[in-house]
Amino acid sequence: MSVSKLSRPVILLERGIFMSKNFPLAIENKEYSSSGPGSLGLTAKGIHIHKRYIEYFGRTVSFLAAALVIALTLAIIFFIGQKGLATFTVSGVNAWNFLFQTQWMPDRPMEQGGPLVGSLSFIIGSLLVSLMAVAVSGPLSVIVAVFMVEIAPGWGQRVLQPAIEILAGIPSVVYGYVGLSLLVPFIRNYMGGEGFSLLAGFIVLSIMILPTIISVSSDSLRALPSQWKEASLALGATRWQTISMVLVPAARSGIITGVVLGLARAFGEALAVQMVIGNTRQIPYSILDPLMTLTSAITMDMGNTIMGSLWNNALWSMGLLLLMMSFMFILIIKLVVRRGGMIR
Repeated sequence: MSVSKLSRPVILLERGIFMSKNFPLAIENKEYSSSGPGSLGLTAKGIHIHKRYIEYFGRTVSFLAAALVIALTLAIIFFIGQKGLATFTVSGVNAWNFLFQTQWMPDRPMEQGGPLVGSLSFIIGSLLVSLMAVAVSGPLSVIVAVFMVEIAPGWGQRVLQPAIEILAGIPSVVYGYVGLSLLVPFIRNYMGGEGFSLLAGFIVLSIMILPTIISVSSDSLRALPSQWKEASLALGATRWQTISMVLVPAARSGIITGVVLGLARAFGEALAVQMVIGNTRQIPYSILDPLMTLTSAITMDMGNTIMGSLWNNALWSMGLLLLMMSFMFILIIKLVVRRGGMIR
């Protein structure tokens, strides 16, 4: 077959070898090789087999990587579940008492009534710090995202985006140390109390989760079709009306996703919060009261326990509770995204 009879441009594989893109598959059974000087001896069949091996190798590596991730996830869930449930199955603690009692005396001897492992004060502390942090950072993050995307996209992208990336890259211990050095003395001197408080905790957390919510919210606003904004402006709406009544409501699923991701990070944060909240086992009745969260209780007490003891098992149960909360946050995100897609 001559080159002029080919219906598509040919591809020169090697000197003296011409293959058409629309050749039948039967060509793979014939070897077209170059025997001239400097030839590599390539064949159509050899190239095809080589590509098949590469594809098989890539698919195998991808499958093994995915299987490894799934196996690690299941192993972590199994390990934490086994350790966490031991509080109820081995130590015989009532689940209701563990979740809804506030007395935490895991080392109390049997002569004085036995150990008590009520974690309600830790659960309430974690919820208060996390929810207040989101209440502060959520609206602020949406405002910053709107400014970056709609009001000053050029200046906001050049100046604010690097600042957000820097905030996201600061280690938790640095946030905690800054809060310990500046925020705690400020609260003590100007608002009373010891300074170590719920107020200090949720202020530090609100700053830490700002980059997460801002990034997700700004990406959601950028993903909106430009025709929506143009149509609103063409109908006579002002820019503020377009932002508040068209763009932000349209991006609400992404904004809610960012808020939930920020809440998940706030709920699981340990070190920075532990440095500024006072770590007192009580339910706070004021924003100036010290408190303790689930994560701070685990990090402070785990090194003082014996593996398999009631105290140790109770701490693992707190870890299981944190894992269940993470699953709940993931479920909320999926429901929000699905609902947002259905509405759109």
